[in-house]
Amino acid sequence: MAKRTARRSRPETDETGRVHSLFFDSPRTVVPFEAPEREQSYIRHVRPRSDNQRHLIEAISSKPLTVALGPAGTGKTYLAITAAVEALERKRIGRIVLSRPAVEAGESLGYLPGDMREKLDPYLRPLFDALNDRLGPKRLRAWLDDGSIEIAPVAFMRGRTLNNAFVLIDEAQNCTYGQLKMLLTRLGWHSTMVLTGDPDQTDLLPELSGLNEVARRLEGQEEIAVVRLTQADVVRHPLVGRMLGVL
Repeated sequence: MAKRTARRSRPETDETGRVHSLFFDSPRTVVPFEAPEREQSYIRHVRPRSDNQRHLIEAISSKPLTVALGPAGTGKTYLAITAAVEALERKRIGRIVLSRPAVEAGESLGYLPGDMREKLDPYLRPLFDALNDRLGPKRLRAWLDDGSIEIAPVAFMRGRTLNNAFVLIDEAQNCTYGQLKMLLTRLGWHSTMVLTGDPDQTDLLPELSGLNEVARRLEGQEEIAVVRLTQADVVRHPLVGRMLGVL
Protein backbone atom coordinates (compact mmCIF):
# COMPACT_ATOMS: atom_id res chain seq x y z
CA MET A 1 0.00 0.00 0.00
CA ALA A 2 2.84 2.34 0.86
CA LYS A 3 4.50 1.63 -2.50
CA ARG A 4 1.30 2.48 -4.38
CA THR A 5 0.99 5.76 -2.47
CA ALA A 6 4.62 6.60 -3.23
CA ARG A 7 4.15 5.86 -6.91
CA ARG A 8 1.08 8.09 -7.05
CA SER A 9 2.93 10.95 -5.37
CA ARG A 10 5.81 10.87 -7.84
CA PRO A 11 5.81 13.68 -10.41
CA GLU A 12 4.88 12.55 -13.93
CA THR A 13 7.75 12.49 -16.42
CA ASP A 14 8.03 12.44 -20.18
CA GLU A 15 10.13 10.11 -22.35
CA THR A 16 13.33 11.95 -21.45
CA GLY A 17 12.75 11.61 -17.73
CA ARG A 18 12.08 15.30 -17.28
CA VAL A 19 9.26 16.40 -15.02
CA HIS A 20 6.19 17.65 -16.86
CA SER A 21 6.08 21.43 -16.55
CA LEU A 22 2.28 21.49 -16.71
CA PHE A 23 1.92 20.81 -13.00
CA PHE A 24 5.29 21.34 -11.40
CA ASP A 25 6.85 24.46 -12.89
CA SER A 26 7.47 27.33 -10.54
CA PRO A 27 4.44 29.67 -10.31
CA ARG A 28 6.70 32.53 -11.32
CA THR A 29 7.11 30.98 -14.79
CA VAL A 30 3.38 30.80 -15.44
CA VAL A 31 2.07 33.64 -17.57
CA PRO A 32 -1.29 34.68 -16.06
CA PHE A 33 -4.25 35.20 -18.36
CA GLU A 34 -5.18 38.83 -18.60
CA ALA A 35 -8.74 39.49 -19.74
CA PRO A 36 -9.04 42.30 -22.25
CA GLU A 37 -10.59 45.51 -21.07
CA ARG A 38 -14.36 45.46 -21.34
CA GLU A 39 -15.62 47.53 -24.21
CA GLN A 40 -18.58 49.87 -23.97
CA SER A 41 -21.99 48.20 -24.13
CA TYR A 42 -22.74 49.58 -27.59
CA ILE A 43 -21.23 51.89 -30.16
CA ARG A 44 -22.92 55.29 -30.21
CA HIS A 45 -21.45 56.94 -33.27
CA VAL A 46 -20.34 55.42 -36.57
CA ARG A 47 -18.55 57.55 -39.13
CA PRO A 48 -17.57 56.65 -42.71
CA ARG A 49 -13.88 56.01 -43.30
CA SER A 50 -13.85 56.54 -47.05
CA ASP A 51 -15.66 58.49 -49.74
CA ASN A 52 -17.50 55.40 -50.95
CA GLN A 53 -18.72 54.63 -47.44
CA ARG A 54 -19.99 58.19 -47.16
CA HIS A 55 -21.78 57.78 -50.50
CA LEU A 56 -23.36 54.59 -49.17
CA ILE A 57 -24.63 56.29 -46.02
CA GLU A 58 -26.04 59.19 -48.04
CA ALA A 59 -27.73 56.83 -50.48
CA ILE A 60 -29.37 54.80 -47.71
CA SER A 61 -30.72 57.98 -46.08
CA SER A 62 -32.10 59.45 -49.31
CA LYS A 63 -33.20 56.51 -51.51
CA PRO A 64 -35.90 53.87 -50.96
CA LEU A 65 -33.61 51.20 -52.46
CA THR A 66 -29.84 50.94 -52.29
CA VAL A 67 -27.66 48.16 -53.70
CA ALA A 68 -24.20 48.02 -52.08
CA LEU A 69 -21.58 45.94 -53.88
CA GLY A 70 -18.04 45.40 -52.68
CA PRO A 71 -15.49 43.00 -51.22
CA ALA A 72 -15.46 41.69 -47.68
CA GLY A 73 -14.59 44.15 -44.95
CA THR A 74 -15.84 47.31 -46.64
CA GLY A 75 -18.57 47.88 -44.04
CA LYS A 76 -21.59 47.22 -46.26
CA THR A 77 -23.61 45.27 -43.71
CA TYR A 78 -22.42 47.25 -40.70
CA LEU A 79 -23.29 50.63 -42.20
CA ALA A 80 -26.70 49.37 -43.31
CA ILE A 81 -27.49 48.05 -39.84
CA THR A 82 -26.27 51.33 -38.35
CA ALA A 83 -28.71 53.24 -40.56
CA ALA A 84 -31.52 50.83 -39.66
CA VAL A 85 -30.96 51.19 -35.92
CA GLU A 86 -30.83 54.98 -36.14
CA ALA A 87 -34.06 55.05 -38.17
CA LEU A 88 -35.82 52.87 -35.59
CA GLU A 89 -34.52 54.90 -32.67
CA ARG A 90 -35.82 58.11 -34.27
CA LYS A 91 -39.23 56.51 -34.98
CA ARG A 92 -38.89 56.98 -38.75
CA ILE A 93 -39.76 53.28 -39.19
CA GLY A 94 -41.67 50.76 -37.13
CA ARG A 95 -39.38 47.73 -37.42
CA ILE A 96 -36.21 46.30 -38.89
CA VAL A 97 -36.38 43.21 -41.09
CA LEU A 98 -33.08 41.46 -41.77
CA SER A 99 -32.82 38.59 -44.24
CA ARG A 100 -29.98 36.40 -45.40
CA PRO A 101 -29.88 33.29 -47.62
CA ALA A 102 -29.15 30.10 -45.67
CA VAL A 103 -26.37 28.97 -47.98
CA GLU A 104 -23.38 27.02 -46.66
CA ALA A 105 -19.94 28.36 -47.54
CA GLY A 106 -18.51 25.41 -49.42
CA GLU A 107 -19.17 22.76 -46.76
CA SER A 108 -22.17 20.84 -45.54
CA LEU A 109 -23.23 21.31 -41.92
CA GLY A 110 -25.77 18.51 -42.10
CA TYR A 111 -28.88 18.60 -39.95
CA LEU A 112 -28.56 21.17 -37.17
CA PRO A 113 -30.24 20.58 -33.79
CA GLY A 114 -32.85 22.80 -32.18
CA ASP A 115 -35.89 24.77 -33.28
CA MET A 116 -36.04 26.96 -36.38
CA ARG A 117 -34.32 29.94 -34.74
CA GLU A 118 -31.49 27.75 -33.44
CA LYS A 119 -31.04 26.10 -36.84
CA LEU A 120 -30.75 29.47 -38.56
CA ASP A 121 -28.46 31.03 -35.97
CA PRO A 122 -25.15 29.99 -37.66
CA TYR A 123 -26.24 31.59 -40.94
CA LEU A 124 -27.53 34.80 -39.33
CA ARG A 125 -24.75 35.21 -36.75
CA PRO A 126 -23.00 38.07 -38.62
CA LEU A 127 -26.21 40.11 -38.39
CA PHE A 128 -26.48 39.43 -34.66
CA ASP A 129 -22.86 40.50 -34.19
CA ALA A 130 -23.42 43.83 -35.93
CA LEU A 131 -26.64 44.45 -34.01
CA ASN A 132 -24.93 43.63 -30.74
CA ASP A 133 -22.24 46.22 -31.47
CA ARG A 134 -24.85 48.87 -32.19
CA LEU A 135 -27.35 48.10 -29.43
CA GLY A 136 -25.70 46.07 -26.71
CA PRO A 137 -27.02 42.64 -25.66
CA LYS A 138 -29.89 43.85 -23.43
CA ARG A 139 -31.48 46.19 -25.95
CA LEU A 140 -30.98 43.65 -28.73
CA ARG A 141 -32.82 40.94 -26.77
CA ALA A 142 -35.63 43.38 -25.92
CA TRP A 143 -36.08 44.47 -29.55
CA LEU A 144 -36.03 40.88 -30.78
CA ASP A 145 -38.59 39.86 -28.17
CA ASP A 146 -41.05 42.66 -28.95
CA GLY A 147 -40.72 42.26 -32.72
CA SER A 148 -38.95 45.56 -33.39
CA ILE A 149 -36.22 43.49 -35.08
CA GLU A 150 -37.09 40.47 -37.17
CA ILE A 151 -34.47 38.18 -38.68
CA ALA A 152 -35.67 35.73 -41.30
CA PRO A 153 -34.23 33.56 -44.08
CA VAL A 154 -34.92 34.48 -47.68
CA ALA A 155 -37.28 31.53 -48.07
CA PHE A 156 -39.70 33.06 -45.53
CA MET A 157 -40.02 36.40 -47.34
CA ARG A 158 -42.31 35.31 -50.18
CA GLY A 159 -45.81 36.76 -50.12
CA ARG A 160 -45.04 39.54 -47.66
CA THR A 161 -45.41 43.31 -48.03
CA LEU A 162 -43.10 45.21 -45.71
CA ASN A 163 -44.55 48.62 -44.88
CA ASN A 164 -42.94 51.14 -42.52
CA ALA A 165 -39.81 49.02 -42.26
CA PHE A 166 -36.09 49.03 -42.90
CA VAL A 167 -35.30 45.88 -44.88
CA LEU A 168 -31.73 44.59 -45.24
CA ILE A 169 -30.96 41.71 -47.60
CA ASP A 170 -27.44 40.62 -46.68
CA GLU A 171 -25.13 38.30 -48.66
CA ALA A 172 -27.29 38.90 -51.74
CA GLN A 173 -24.64 37.29 -53.97
CA ASN A 174 -25.96 33.95 -52.70
CA CYS A 175 -29.44 34.67 -54.10
CA THR A 176 -30.59 33.74 -57.56
CA TYR A 177 -32.06 36.31 -59.93
CA GLY A 178 -35.55 35.00 -59.17
CA GLN A 179 -35.01 35.24 -55.42
CA LEU A 180 -33.74 38.82 -55.67
CA LYS A 181 -36.69 39.80 -57.86
CA MET A 182 -39.03 38.34 -55.23
CA LEU A 183 -37.23 40.17 -52.41
CA LEU A 184 -37.18 43.52 -54.18
CA THR A 185 -40.93 43.37 -54.68
CA ARG A 186 -41.48 43.03 -50.91
CA LEU A 187 -40.79 46.77 -50.53
CA GLY A 188 -43.84 48.53 -49.11
CA TRP A 189 -44.90 52.08 -48.28
CA HIS A 190 -42.64 54.25 -46.12
CA SER A 191 -39.91 51.61 -46.23
CA THR A 192 -36.22 51.47 -47.08
CA MET A 193 -34.47 48.45 -48.55
CA VAL A 194 -30.74 47.76 -48.82
CA LEU A 195 -29.14 44.86 -50.69
CA THR A 196 -25.53 44.08 -49.83
CA GLY A 197 -23.18 41.55 -51.34
CA ASP A 198 -19.90 40.71 -53.03
CA PRO A 199 -20.44 39.18 -56.49
CA ASP A 200 -16.92 37.73 -56.41
CA GLN A 201 -17.65 35.64 -53.30
CA THR A 202 -20.80 33.79 -54.24
CA ASP A 203 -21.26 30.29 -52.85
CA LEU A 204 -23.53 29.46 -55.79
CA LEU A 205 -22.40 28.61 -59.27
CA PRO A 206 -21.43 31.93 -60.90
CA GLU A 207 -24.20 31.67 -63.48
CA LEU A 208 -26.82 31.19 -60.73
CA SER A 209 -26.02 34.31 -58.69
CA GLY A 210 -28.31 37.14 -59.74
CA LEU A 211 -26.71 40.09 -57.91
CA ASN A 212 -24.61 41.44 -60.79
CA GLU A 213 -27.51 41.29 -63.22
CA VAL A 214 -29.91 42.96 -60.77
CA ALA A 215 -27.41 45.75 -60.06
CA ARG A 216 -26.81 46.27 -63.79
CA ARG A 217 -30.52 46.56 -64.56
CA LEU A 218 -31.30 48.84 -61.61
CA GLU A 219 -28.35 51.20 -62.01
CA GLY A 220 -29.50 54.57 -63.28
CA GLN A 221 -33.12 54.07 -62.25
CA GLU A 222 -34.75 56.95 -60.41
CA GLU A 223 -34.91 56.57 -56.61
CA ILE A 224 -32.43 53.65 -56.71
CA ALA A 225 -28.75 53.92 -55.78
CA VAL A 226 -26.07 51.39 -56.72
CA VAL A 227 -22.92 51.97 -54.66
CA ARG A 228 -19.76 50.08 -55.57
CA LEU A 229 -17.08 49.80 -52.88
CA THR A 230 -13.51 48.69 -53.59
CA GLN A 231 -10.46 47.27 -51.86
CA ALA A 232 -9.54 50.81 -50.80
CA ASP A 233 -12.66 50.85 -48.60
CA VAL A 234 -11.70 47.77 -46.55
CA VAL A 235 -11.73 48.65 -42.84
CA ARG A 236 -10.56 45.32 -41.44
CA HIS A 237 -6.91 44.42 -40.91
CA PRO A 238 -4.78 46.10 -43.62
CA LEU A 239 -3.70 42.66 -44.75
CA VAL A 240 -7.27 41.88 -45.89
CA GLY A 241 -7.14 44.54 -48.59
CA ARG A 242 -3.75 43.33 -49.83
CA MET A 243 -4.93 39.71 -49.91
CA LEU A 244 -8.01 40.65 -51.91
CA GLY A 245 -5.73 42.21 -54.49
CA VAL A 246 -3.91 38.95 -55.21
CA LEU A 247 -6.48 36.22 -54.45
